[in-house]
Amino acid sequence: MDAKKYVNAIAGKIRCNEKRKKEIKKQLMMDIDMRIKQGETLAEIISQMGTVKEIADSFNENISPKEQARYARNRVLKIVIAVIAVLALLIGFGYWILPKQYDIEQSECFDREQVETAMKDTIALLDTGDYIALQENSTLQMKSVLNAETMGKAKGALSDDWGERKQFGTVYMAELVQGNRHFAVGEITVTYENVSATYRLTYDEDMRLSGIYVR
Repeated sequence: MDAKKYVNAIAGKIRCNEKRKKEIKKQLMMDIDMRIKQGETLAEIISQMGTVKEIADSFNENISPKEQARYARNRVLKIVIAVIAVLALLIGFGYWILPKQYDIEQSECFDREQVETAMKDTIALLDTGDYIALQENSTLQMKSVLNAETMGKAKGALSDDWGERKQFGTVYMAELVQGNRHFAVGEITVTYENVSATYRLTYDEDMRLSGIYVR
């Protein structure tokens, strides 16, 4: 193990924010470089400093429980957001990259006003937390992510306090075709008291919600 891998391994186990980790890594590298210049080998330095876990534990002892809890929460949140994003792409928004994209106005399956109304109804249900109603109007694949815990974490990535909804922005939509399946995909930016959120919503031919992504 070289010095950089050793220091990175230590930093990876320290439960603090990235800024503090960078400072710790910088200090550790400076200490190791100085000792090497004084004639010590890396093996000797590592042997005297201790194992990766021992050093990380010593740093963690000096980090407040509040900061460690924040670190753990942010780490879990990043994982959850990544899973939701991948799931959303697989369920619905991956269809955006397919070549068969059509003007919704020319669709024989979807009516623009109906899709826009469905989008606003879906957002209204998300705002009120009516996940039972959302699940009733969704595909089987979407039901697993339409709950207060999952959506709360996804929305929390933008802000912990959105405030009341102020207004809907312009709706953009298209019809996407995959094989014999047709989907209506719409995007709309919604303004709240404390944040603006852009929703991408996908509906199947029965106007069941089959994809959702919020950024």
